[in-house]
Amino acid sequence: ENYLYCIYSSKHPYNMNLVTIHFNNLIKKMVFCISIYDVKGVDILRRDFLWKNMAVYGPVVKIHPVVLASIADSYERRNEGATRVIGTILGTIDKHSVEITNCFSVPHNESEDEVAVDMEFAKNMYELHKKVSPSEAIVGWYATGFDITEHSVLIHEYYSREAQNPIHLTLDTTLQNGKMNVRAYVSAQMGVPGKTVGVMFTPLTVKHIYYDTERIGIDLLHTTCASPSRTNGLTSDLAQVGTSAARVQDMLTTVLAYIEDVLSGKVIADNSVGRCLMDLLNKVPFIPAEDFESMLNSNINDLLMVTYLTNLAQAQISLNEKLVVL
Repeated sequence: ENYLYCIYSSKHPYNMNLVTIHFNNLIKKMVFCISIYDVKGVDILRRDFLWKNMAVYGPVVKIHPVVLASIADSYERRNEGATRVIGTILGTIDKHSVEITNCFSVPHNESEDEVAVDMEFAKNMYELHKKVSPSEAIVGWYATGFDITEHSVLIHEYYSREAQNPIHLTLDTTLQNGKMNVRAYVSAQMGVPGKTVGVMFTPLTVKHIYYDTERIGIDLLHTTCASPSRTNGLTSDLAQVGTSAARVQDMLTTVLAYIEDVLSGKVIADNSVGRCLMDLLNKVPFIPAEDFESMLNSNINDLLMVTYLTNLAQAQISLNEKLVVL
């Protein structure tokens, strides 16, 4: 884990030294601890000062793919000369997580000295979103880029009035590490009691989730990676069924290979995997082969009858049109 200690000196209360210690090069989360002592060694600022001001919503931020697509689209459509775009993120708050389901961009101008955000536009857009999705509330704001700037603190202060402990989401459109990293932060005030000297952004855990309907779009977009033109048309229903069946077959092959490795002693058995497989088997209804074949043939006959009636109706309509012309 990666621990970040903020150490204050009683002689220089506004001088802060940051020491970062890495263990096994694994950065899972960041734990912030503050201790301020006077000359007598009395703990002036309790250690739990930051804990109650940190991630109130919990350490997990769940993001839907439509949010990332909207942010990337707003960045592509940004004004000429703009280095980044910002916007409001909407979602729902659970006991231990925040689920981000929607967002919209907010016009703004920023320079080295100042930043101006169209707050009236943000309020009007949120009112419109509430009419469509009343369950979605403001949970924070997003910005494209890799770093958190001084202007980010000012914008975050505005969103602190719209939501309690708002989430600051960043999408690295500059591809610093060769990919579009997504990070989420929550702010906490720093300083001695009664004297705030700054704001500290604490990183949160980010997870990507999706609905079943969103998964269809993601799979379709994924197929464009192998296309030279980066485009791909919609597949037919039969092709989708074939693709799904092939995917299920690949999964079954992987599961069977894992089971054989466990039985042969090549892999250590995992009880959690065994329980998941048992749950899957219990969900499959047991139907005798004869009954299953009879049900399948009955459904096929029904489908053929519907197709025949549809073709017959089309022929009757075409014949009626010709008779009307005569």
